[in-house]
Amino acid sequence: MRQHRIPRLVIGAPRGRSGKTTVTMAVLAALVHGYGLAVQPFKKGPDFIDPGWLTRVAGRPCRNLDGFLFSRRDIYRHFVRHSLDADLAVVEGAMGLFDGVDLEGSGSTAEIAKIIKAPVVLVVDATRMTRSVAALVQGFMHFDPQLHVAGVILNQVARARHERMLREAVRRYCGLPVLGVIPKGKRLTIPDRHLGLVPPGERDELLEVIPEIARVARECLDMEALLEVAGSAPPLEVPEDLAGRPAARPAGGPAIGVIRDRAFSFYYPENLEALEEAGARLVYIDALRDTVLPGVDALYIGGGFPEVLAPQLEANEGLRADIRRAVEEGLPVYAECGGLMYLGRRITWQGKSYRMCGALPYDVLMEDRPCGHGYEVVEVVGENPYFPVGGVIKGHEFHHSRLEGVGSGLRYAFRVLRGYGIDGRHDGLVYKNVLAAYNHLHALSVPSWARALVERAARRL
Repeated sequence: MRQHRIPRLVIGAPRGRSGKTTVTMAVLAALVHGYGLAVQPFKKGPDFIDPGWLTRVAGRPCRNLDGFLFSRRDIYRHFVRHSLDADLAVVEGAMGLFDGVDLEGSGSTAEIAKIIKAPVVLVVDATRMTRSVAALVQGFMHFDPQLHVAGVILNQVARARHERMLREAVRRYCGLPVLGVIPKGKRLTIPDRHLGLVPPGERDELLEVIPEIARVARECLDMEALLEVAGSAPPLEVPEDLAGRPAARPAGGPAIGVIRDRAFSFYYPENLEALEEAGARLVYIDALRDTVLPGVDALYIGGGFPEVLAPQLEANEGLRADIRRAVEEGLPVYAECGGLMYLGRRITWQGKSYRMCGALPYDVLMEDRPCGHGYEVVEVVGENPYFPVGGVIKGHEFHHSRLEGVGSGLRYAFRVLRGYGIDGRHDGLVYKNVLAAYNHLHALSVPSWARALVERAARRL
C-alpha cells in the first residue's frame, strides 16, 4: 500500500448543542472561500440536515461516518476514498466526544477520530464558566490516552475579561492552543425545529447566513493554527483498490425516479451513487412542481418534511394521482419515512389534514414528541420485493409521526429488534412492489439494497 498525507480535523465537543455544526461551517467557509482549498466534509452519525449545510458551504457532498452502521474497515476506506482528491478533510462530530451506543463508547466521535488517526479540536460552550474550563478540557485530554485533543475553540464567550480568563486557564493548566474565540450572540444561528436544523434547501433566505458565518470565521478563528493542527495528522495507507480511477458506470439501465425537492431531501449521496453503480439512470422529480410522473421503471422516495409542505404536496393532484395509479400497476417503489408518509391517504399536522397520494391505506398523524428516534435494527420476516427473508438490516429512524387506520391489504416485512418502527414491533409495509418503512438505510451498510431495486426495475424494461 502507498501512503498519502491527508490533512484532517475532527471537531468534537463535551456535549451536544455546543456549536459544533456552526463552528464546522465556519471552518469550512474560511478554508474554501478564504484559502481556496478543496475541503471534504464528513459528519459523524446518521444525519441528513447537518450534512446538507456542510455540503452547501464546502461545495462537495458531505459524507457520513458511523460506527454502528459501518465496520471500522468501511469507515477507514470511506474516509480515504473521498479525501484523496481534497486538500483537507473536516469531520463534524455528534453529541459529546465520547458518547456512543454503550459504556465503551462504541460508535462515538472519539472512536471515529482514532480510526482515521485525526487530531480533535474541542468546541467548548463557555457560558457561565471561567477557570473550570481547564478542568473540563483536561478531562477530555486524558480520558482516552489514544486520542489526540490538539486544541480548543471557545464558544459563547461573553466579553473581553471573560475571554482573557478562559484563554489563560487553558494555557496554564492544559498547555493547549486556543484556536478560536466566538463571542456570545446570534451571528451563527441557524433556525431549527422538531427534527433539528431547518434544511438549507427548504427556504432560499436561510442561505444568507453562510456569508455571515464566513465573516465570523475570519474574525474569530485562528485559521493558520487550525491548518497546522490538520497538517500534523500522520499519513494514511491507501488500499490498492482505491488508488486508481473509479470504474466506469454501466449505461442503458433502467430509469429510477428519485423524488428530491424541498419536501424530500434526506438522501445519502452513497445511496444515489450505489443505484447508478448498479446500472440505474436517475431521474429527479419535484413533488411540488412536476405535475406528471415521468416514464420511470422504479421510484425511490426518501425522507424529509412532507408535513411542512403538505399544502403544496396536496395541491399537486396530478402527480399524486399518477403515483397512485403506478403503484396499482406494479411500479417498484422504495420509500423511507417521509416517503412512507407521502404514500398514505393523508397527513394531519397542527390541526389540519392534507391529502397525499392515497397509494397505501393508512393515515399519518404528527405528534409533538418523537415516536421513533435513534438506531433501528430489523429482521426481515415477510416476503417483499427487495430483501430476502432472514436478513438483518441496520438503519436509523427519527420521526414525529405515527400511522392510523392501517388497511388489511398491507403486510409487514420487518420485525423490529431495536427501535420503534411503525408500532414498536413492526416496520416495512408491503403492497404489490412497494416497500415503505420508517427505517433509513445506508448503502454502505446494506449493499444488496441498490442491486435489488435496480434488478426489480430492470424487469420492466
